[in-house]
Amino acid sequence: MLRKTKEIIILYVLFSSLFIYSNAYADSGNVGQIESFLKNIITAVAGLSGLVATGFFIVGGFRYITSSGNPQHLDRAKRTIIYSAAGLAITIGAFVLSNIVTGMANSAFGG
Repeated sequence: MLRKTKEIIILYVLFSSLFIYSNAYADSGNVGQIESFLKNIITAVAGLSGLVATGFFIVGGFRYITSSGNPQHLDRAKRTIIYSAAGLAITIGAFVLSNIVTGMANSAFGG
């Protein structure tokens, strides 16, 4: 009987918090700061990934030159170059897409 009472009290405490609430209002200030912060982060990440892709292009090119006709090394170098090109294309696409979405959001919401 005591265990049943404890369970009922615990359930009451847990579910009573669902019905006790206070109003939450959105803060309308400083949206421009958040937008500029996110733009700066996206620009920094895109620039950093561009540098990484350039580094992998250099590594792949060096491996390609020094492969000495070995088909396994040559294939590994080609894959490095292809994957770095694909990563760079994805990065540029994401950067362009984020700029398009930001422009559309600014025109739609009057930013």
